[in-house]
Amino acid sequence: MPAPTAALETTCVNVVRGLAMDAVQRAESGHPGMPMGAAPMAHALWTRHLRHDPSDPQWPDRDRFVLSAGHGSMLLYALLHLTGYDLGLEDLKAFRQWGSRTPGHPENHLTPGVEMATGPLGQGLATAVGMALAERSLAARFNRPGHTVVDHRTFVICSDGDLMEGVTNEACSFAGHQRLGKLIALYDANRITIDGSTDLAFTEDVGARFRALGWATWECDGMDVDAVDACLQAAVADPTAPSLIVCRTTIGYGSPNKAGSEKSHGAPLGRDEVLATKRALGMPEEEFAVDSDALAFYRRALEVGREASRAWGARLSDYRAAFPAEARELEASLAHDLGRDWYGALPTFPEAVATRDASGAVINALAPHLPGLIGGCADLAESVKTVIKGGGDVQPDTPAGRNVNYGVREHAMAAIVNGMTLHGGLLPFGGTFLIFSDYCRPSLRLAALMGVPAVHCFSHDSIGLGEDGPTHQPVEHLMSLRAIPNFNVLRPADGNETAACWKLALESKSTPCALILTRQKVPALSPALPTKHPAERGAYVLREASGGRPSVVLVATGSEVGLAVQAGERLDAEGTPTRVVSMPSWFLFERQDAGYRSETLPPGVPTVSVEAGTTLGWARYAQAHVGLDRFGASAPGPTLYQELGLTVDAVVAAARWLLDRG
Repeated sequence: MPAPTAALETTCVNVVRGLAMDAVQRAESGHPGMPMGAAPMAHALWTRHLRHDPSDPQWPDRDRFVLSAGHGSMLLYALLHLTGYDLGLEDLKAFRQWGSRTPGHPENHLTPGVEMATGPLGQGLATAVGMALAERSLAARFNRPGHTVVDHRTFVICSDGDLMEGVTNEACSFAGHQRLGKLIALYDANRITIDGSTDLAFTEDVGARFRALGWATWECDGMDVDAVDACLQAAVADPTAPSLIVCRTTIGYGSPNKAGSEKSHGAPLGRDEVLATKRALGMPEEEFAVDSDALAFYRRALEVGREASRAWGARLSDYRAAFPAEARELEASLAHDLGRDWYGALPTFPEAVATRDASGAVINALAPHLPGLIGGCADLAESVKTVIKGGGDVQPDTPAGRNVNYGVREHAMAAIVNGMTLHGGLLPFGGTFLIFSDYCRPSLRLAALMGVPAVHCFSHDSIGLGEDGPTHQPVEHLMSLRAIPNFNVLRPADGNETAACWKLALESKSTPCALILTRQKVPALSPALPTKHPAERGAYVLREASGGRPSVVLVATGSEVGLAVQAGERLDAEGTPTRVVSMPSWFLFERQDAGYRSETLPPGVPTVSVEAGTTLGWARYAQAHVGLDRFGASAPGPTLYQELGLTVDAVVAAARWLLDRG
């Protein structure tokens, strides 16, 4: 097909602008300005560079496109509709309405063609770093001379606001160090935020900063399709570093009264201004008008995409013939098909062990059986026990390594793990101390919202870590993480529960998991049944009351399960039949049937919760609580447990108080 005329390309760009203006206006809510200014750069990318198949949005070797500036969602929705994804004009007309597939900010589980949920600024670009890292890892692992089956790029459109966020600096510093040459970001430099000009707060030389981070940079007139295309060509041709293209744009372009102003950022233009803008740009005045020639041009993506995915399928067939074992492994990895052969490799733990050590043992026992397992830590690998021994480091010259050195970048680590998981083909995990989950939290929450089964190892889980003191001793963090919907907090009581929790995390399909691990040793309490451990139900009876009918129940998690067992033994010896329940996962327990939950925690039986953290929230299961509703202190761990009231005596006293109360 011949190249389009300049007039047709202008019409195409204006169709995108018109759809964005009209959808926002109809919804009486949204952000029209960014799509109006960024339409030329998006057009250049989507029609000249992006390799995708609208008829198969999950084609494994597609280029990934992330709209980090998720407030400009109508830019993405317009392009998805125009290029032939399963997103009709009626979907665009339902923008931001109940039950629609076009929410205010993109959501990957709602809209075909959306790679991730964006909107919290910085998350898109940071997560895209993980996608690019995953592509390079898989390419190093599977490609062979003459057989390239993993070969795609990750493209991002980001905004001034994205580049102000700290998480992007963390992630982009990491990307520059890793020399992720297939990561290309288009920076919509319109110099406007909600409060006004970026001169109010953001006057740095962004290009110079990114060059210092190890990125290649270009600058162009972002309103000129050909200028953007030239920079994209240069970026694609340079595989030695990630690329940032600084595109100077005008927010709300075409609006006679609001272009270049914050007034076009986060509110509809107004019906009169929409009409005035369409007249100024020479566009039809009716709502949701789509020029037929423009639509035909955009719909070429269907034919081009099908041909690209067919060609990849042919390459995969040749690869399968030449390397059958590798092809089977690749296809299983992309399908997240782990099989069950690795179950037998799960270790058992007959003796006392710190659960961080048990976690490290599980990782290394499974690594030979799960070659997609790839992990890293925020400069705490030796403490959190995340190292895959013999796996090698992930570095520019050793891209097939299995240990990612994130440096002291907890937030970027969590976002990058999200990106690697979203990309598919790998089993990524991250690690740091539980206290620093605060630094990760926006990415953890987004993983839960997106249904991304990312895995995080959070060690040093309580005052048990000891002398580092209250700055490093988590108190409220367990409850804070449990408060996130669709987030599975797993706090194992011993080594065997740790193995069971790893199994649960690796088999999760749409829920991120956090393994909460101890620094100190804990006794071996639970059965050595790693292939079907009772912990998989979230909570279970670890120690039954004498006679089988409890007068009181002690429910505990993690390192406090041993404390509860000791208290239960004392109460039983004193004539009070006491059941001890280990509850490694509230999330899983609440998904069991009502009968099992009632069997485990019988209604009407007095119950005491025992956990080295805030007691807020435990009222759903217990009527008395032994916990920690204050910050810790600097002292040896055993001393802290004694001084702060996490003792057998305290648990026994709480149980007696409940029983005496009647």
